[in-house]
Amino acid sequence: MSKALLFYTAPTPNGHKVSVMLEELKAAYGSVLDYEVEKIDISTNRQKEPWFIALNPNGRIPVIVDRTHKPDPFPVFESAAILLYLVRKYDTEGRFTFPAGSDDESVMLQWIFFAHGGVGPMQGQAHHFRNYAPEDIPYGKKRYTDEVGRLYNVLNIRLEGRDYLAGPGKGKLSIADINVVPW
Repeated sequence: MSKALLFYTAPTPNGHKVSVMLEELKAAYGSVLDYEVEKIDISTNRQKEPWFIALNPNGRIPVIVDRTHKPDPFPVFESAAILLYLVRKYDTEGRFTFPAGSDDESVMLQWIFFAHGGVGPMQGQAHHFRNYAPEDIPYGKKRYTDEVGRLYNVLNIRLEGRDYLAGPGKGKLSIADINVVPW
């Protein structure tokens, strides 16, 4: 019998965050959330093949396919969208999120968007210029490396005296943290 979810991934920060979320949900709720993994070798551009583009028009990992969705299996792409989907569908006790419409949920969402508009893209660019650019571009290396440092400082400011990005007091582990950790 097929497992509830099929998870297409590669060893990247975006793939890792979904892996962490799936394992946290599995630890919290047991085999209710069973999944299988299909590794995608992005160096061969498998994620650009028509069958994958049908799942994610952007041709990027990760993607999950929820086989329990009726009437047809439901693909979800973009790592933050996957995290939100997983907690809304499978985190029945709200262990990794906050009540809808609450201030805590708003703070959680702010940190998710912060990561997707800042840390992830900037670190990706820094990594490219430092490791893969076909020519040495000192300006690109410095610009993105400096910006990553600035963004990590923003995270450090938020985490001063806290354990987690969102929630009262020292906070609680939520998808905001899971979204940032791999970066």
